[in-house]
Amino acid sequence: MAELHKSISSFDPVWAQITSEAKDAIRAEPLLGGLIHSGILHHSTLERALSYRLSMKLSSSEMPDQLLREIMDEAYGSDASLVQAARADLVAVYERDPACHRMIQPILYFKGYQAIQAYRIGHWLWAQEREDMAYFVQMRVSECFGVDIHPAARMGKGIMIDHAHSIVIGETAVVGDNVSMLHAVTLGGTGKEDHDRHPKIEDGVLIGAGAKVLGNIIVGHCSRIAAGSVVLEDVPACTTVAGVPAKIVGEAGCAQPSISMNQRL
Repeated sequence: MAELHKSISSFDPVWAQITSEAKDAIRAEPLLGGLIHSGILHHSTLERALSYRLSMKLSSSEMPDQLLREIMDEAYGSDASLVQAARADLVAVYERDPACHRMIQPILYFKGYQAIQAYRIGHWLWAQEREDMAYFVQMRVSECFGVDIHPAARMGKGIMIDHAHSIVIGETAVVGDNVSMLHAVTLGGTGKEDHDRHPKIEDGVLIGAGAKVLGNIIVGHCSRIAAGSVVLEDVPACTTVAGVPAKIVGEAGCAQPSISMNQRL
């Protein structure tokens, strides 16, 4: 009876769905059997699968995949928040990206999801004062995925980066929970100032494609930044800003812009 209770309590519905989708995908496309088996079905948990997938993507002649995998296994094993964030990010992509129809897609194919999970490993290394290894991970994430997030930046859970091309997030940037952003977004500084110099993005914000948010400013919760905008001043909560430089053009239009993904002004 105790063994049955343990089995039920350890059942993971998310991982069960992922493995079921993986088996269906192999039946539909047998030529991808090797990729899907090695990337998903050979593993017992999501974090094990991510360790394998990320280490294979980030490895190079300078750093073998086995060494990277050991680092990632250590990170996931010692910090439960990494696992929680990986799951929250996965659900965010699955629920918000209309091109995502299965949970296996972000794990196997979506560089935005893969990049944010690799950044999280780099941030863990930074917190362990292993700064050079964190910089190495940042370099490889930038080279492999076109996403450049400083390992000291702080990113919340439930992050969705759609397309994820040319994303730049600076050292002192802070991004809250349930934030969505599209390609070519920059959270940067305004010059060569030191110390706290990057934006603070609060929970539930939607940042449109090509938007630039510059300086130590606050973007209030559940606000929207229109595509192509350049934001240089604080953005009040629950508003929409647009333009160069960005100005308030109205309310956010809904309670959760980052979830609805409605970008129409």
